[in-house]
Formats: sequence, C-alpha cells, structure tokens
Amino acid sequence: MAAAQLRDKDTAYWGVPWEQAYGYPQARRVGDEIFVSGQFNHDADGNLVAPAPLDSEGRPNDFSTMGEQMRTAYDNIATLLALYGATLQDVVEETLYVLDMDAAFAVVGKVRKAAYGCEAPRCASNIIGVSRLAQRPQLIEIACRAVIGSRAR
Repeated sequence: MAAAQLRDKDTAYWGVPWEQAYGYPQARRVGDEIFVSGQFNHDADGNLVAPAPLDSEGRPNDFSTMGEQMRTAYDNIATLLALYGATLQDVVEETLYVLDMDAAFAVVGKVRKAAYGCEAPRCASNIIGVSRLAQRPQLIEIACRAVIGSRAR
C-alpha cells in the first residue's frame, strides 16, 4: 500500500483493500472544508497497530491498547489533512466511536491533548459507544471535519 495520496485534487485514499470493497475515499475536500472518513489503528501498509486480543467469539476482550489505537487514528487523520495543507488545528468537529467507554475515558484526555498539541483543543467532540467496528480487533474509530485555515487552537 502506498502512503495516503490524493487521487484528484479533492479526494484522498490510502490504497487499502477496504476502500475498494466498500467503495469510499478516506477524505474529501469541498471548498475549504475537509470531511475525513473514520480513521483507525492501521499503519501505512494497512496492518493493524496494537490490535486488541479477541475472545473465542471474535470480540475484543482486552481494551488496554485503546490509547495506542487512538494515537494511530489521530496520526492517520493528520496525514490525510496534510494532503490538503491542513493540520489537526483546523479540525472543528470530531466523533469518536468506541467499543468500551470506560477504556476510552481512561486515555482520551491525554491522547487528544497530545494530538492537538494543547491543553484545551478547540474542537467540538462527540464520543459514542458502539457494539462493533469494521475490523474486529479495532477499539476506536475517529471521523472529523476540518476547515482549512481555521487553526482552531
């Protein structure tokens, strides 16, 4: 898989198999807004970073890698935004989808502050507990909207 890249001036892809299978881009620019599809814990080669161990029914049974998965998702968002000349400081709204709310709350403050590079990120944020995400060992997915030039810091 190649690094994230623009297929045309407004649409970005990672080149991972699930884009083709599901039929979607990772990010789309419309005017000064960038809409980023849910990002999760995969590296530039499409391998999962810090996958959660699964029980006999294929469900995560250990949530201790939530923080590392969250950091990887923010790194992926930052990489996609950079394709458009934007940064995480341009993000105005985000939604975190998590499998375990307690595990997320244990790390989300520290990880978000580090990702945004400040103690009080100026980004509207939602966190939603879900029963399953696309990849079984996945604990979190983050989607967001950025406005180029807003530098919401």
